[in-house]
Amino acid sequence: MPKVFHPLRVQGQKILLTGSSGALGKQYSEAFLRAGNRVAGLDLVLSGSARRLLQKFPRTFRWFPADVRSRESLQEAWPRIRRWLGVPTVLINNAALDSPPSAPAGENGPFENYPEESWRKVLDVNLTGIFFCCQVFGGAMAKAGRGSIINIGSIYGMVSPDPRLYEYRHQKRERFYKPAAYSASKSGIYNLSRYLAVYWAPRGVRVNTLTLAGVWNHQHPKFLQAYLRRIPIGRMARPGDYLGPIFFLASPGSQYMTGANLVVDGGWTAL
Repeated sequence: MPKVFHPLRVQGQKILLTGSSGALGKQYSEAFLRAGNRVAGLDLVLSGSARRLLQKFPRTFRWFPADVRSRESLQEAWPRIRRWLGVPTVLINNAALDSPPSAPAGENGPFENYPEESWRKVLDVNLTGIFFCCQVFGGAMAKAGRGSIINIGSIYGMVSPDPRLYEYRHQKRERFYKPAAYSASKSGIYNLSRYLAVYWAPRGVRVNTLTLAGVWNHQHPKFLQAYLRRIPIGRMARPGDYLGPIFFLASPGSQYMTGANLVVDGGWTAL
C-alpha cells in the first residue's frame, strides 16, 4: 500500500530554535521532539527546562550557547550546530525581550523619559537578532536550496498596546506605560520577513511571521479582567494554542505560503 501524504505532518525535520529556554521556546522544542524531529536549541543560558529535554531526548536535542545580538557569537556557534544538526530545514526566530510589569519604574515610565539603553537592548534582541540569525543560518538554508523560516511576532507589532489594560496601576498612583520599544521591534519583523520571502523565494526558502497574543502566566487579576473584556474568545492563550500554527508553518501544508503573517490572537486584532 502506498504511503499517504500528510501535508501537516512534521517529522524528520532539522529545527533550529532561538530563545529555546523561554516559556514558549521550551513548549515548541518538546512538541517538535515528540513529533520525531531533531531540535537544536539556542539560548544564552542552559535552563532547567533545557536540561530536562537533554535527559528526555538525548539523541535528538542539543543546546548551544549563543547571543542573537552578536553576529560573531552566532558564527562561532554555527560550526558546532552544523556538525550535529546539519543545515536546518526549519529556523524559528523565537528569542525576544520585553519589559515586564515588574520592571523598574524607568522601564515602564512615560515615553518621553524611556531610557535609550532600554530601547537599544530590546531592538537588539527582537529585531537585530532575527536579522543576524537570518544572515548566518538563513543564508546557509538558502545555499542548501530549501527551508522554512518562522519569525515570531506579536499583536503589539500590528496594533498599539491598549492602555486600558493597565488602568489598575494608575488607580494605585503608579505611573505605568507599556514601552514603545517592544512594539517598534515587533513591527519591524513583518517587512524583514516580506523582504526575505521575496529575496529567497528563488532559492527555495520560505519566510513567514507568526503573530501571537498574550499567554496566561498568573497575571494580576485586574489585568486579566481587563484583558478578557478585550478579547473575543474570552481567555488568554495557553502555550499549546500556538503549537498547531507553528507546526503548520514548518510543514509541507504551508509550502505555497511565504511573506505572510499568520495571526493567532483569539480575535484581538479583529476588533
